[in-house]
Amino acid sequence: MELIADLPFVGGFLSSLIAFVVVLGIVVFVHEYGHYIVGRWCGIKAEVFSLGFGPRLGGWTDKRGTRWQVAALPLGGYVKFLGDADGSSRADPDALSALSEDERAKSFHTAALWKRSLTVAAGPVANFILSILVFAGLTIWTGIATDEPVLGEIRPVPGVETGLQSGDRVIAINGQPVQTFADIYTIADEMLPATRLDVTVQRDGAERQVTAPYPLPAMVQAVEPLSAAQAAGLKPGDLVLSANGVVLESFRDLRDAVEGAGDGPLAMVVRRGADEIPLSMTPRETERLLPDGTIETRRMIGVVATTLLFPETSTPAPWTALWLGVEQTVEVVTLSLTGIKEIILGNLGADNLQGPIGIAQVSGQSATQGVENLITIIAVISTAIGMLNLFPIPVLDGGHLMMFGYEAIAGRPPAEVAMRIAMTIGLAMVLALMVFATYNDLMRLLLS
Repeated sequence: MELIADLPFVGGFLSSLIAFVVVLGIVVFVHEYGHYIVGRWCGIKAEVFSLGFGPRLGGWTDKRGTRWQVAALPLGGYVKFLGDADGSSRADPDALSALSEDERAKSFHTAALWKRSLTVAAGPVANFILSILVFAGLTIWTGIATDEPVLGEIRPVPGVETGLQSGDRVIAINGQPVQTFADIYTIADEMLPATRLDVTVQRDGAERQVTAPYPLPAMVQAVEPLSAAQAAGLKPGDLVLSANGVVLESFRDLRDAVEGAGDGPLAMVVRRGADEIPLSMTPRETERLLPDGTIETRRMIGVVATTLLFPETSTPAPWTALWLGVEQTVEVVTLSLTGIKEIILGNLGADNLQGPIGIAQVSGQSATQGVENLITIIAVISTAIGMLNLFPIPVLDGGHLMMFGYEAIAGRPPAEVAMRIAMTIGLAMVLALMVFATYNDLMRLLLS
């Protein structure tokens, strides 16, 4: 991914496209496989399993008679069950009437209501399961931070030496006792950024006195996709030395410099390895939905701060990781629903919606920042697709489930004419949303 991204323009475009196809392909496959496998368990025959829409690029037919294919337009996928008119699971009356008795028993539209409901619900559920497993896997991979004041990773700062080592237990900083890992940053936050720390540590069973740099420098941990910093070429690991001629001692200084730049450009000097590189960017006024549901509006360049000292981690039990995966998935759903509500109420700009181009850019730029970032994007998009498909809009899974609910209450399915009208309206709504989101993507590209 990084080799592709380093090529000029076309390389960056290909990087985004490849990452987009990989991310969306995984998420869509899991969603459609959920429909397929539960339908198969319920005795419903799948005629086509398609990854993508439009002309067929290639595929094969399995021993059950299902044609597995890859199509030209990688913006989704579908499973066409026996008796469906197309991939939207709309009934084909002519095809149904031509089926034999044995074939009708395997048709989606003649299956029991509970079988149809399970088959439709299985797509979004599969997406949520994927998200939970990915988040759980990442938790096991990275571990859970302990509260003990024992150092795990120590992030190096270009040109700055530290006497600390992984495994050191911090006893005191500048004479102040340390009981928990959080105490390290509580003490550091009260100090002047230019001050080095006098640290008492326990190492190999003995206490030692060492010095360490201020642990909250103006150093970049991550660069947000589609941000001013990303457009200017700022990279994770860069140490920002100055902004508009002012020397920066801490990330707080960088934040103040961004706010102070107003509508003007921000000229930076960053240290990357042994090199000092000049960069220029203009902070953008950004609306951001915070985890507590409030909306923050301020000028940003789109970087995430790093700390130098990280706690020791422990590998959680599988069930603990799974529960944390559930919590993270619920958090994504909650934040997404809050964002949609705030957009509808007019409190959050509709330009925050992203379409295929925006998702492709985010996927590509995440891929250049490491495998962990790309895997996280898969989990987030999988959660979003599972959630959106449960909206009660005809054409989407939630719309089908709503119609099945009507059928369960009324004892009969909705009239064919009503279903056709509802499907047309639902399709128009989905297409209108996609067009609007794509317009946002294009405007974002033009203004960046």
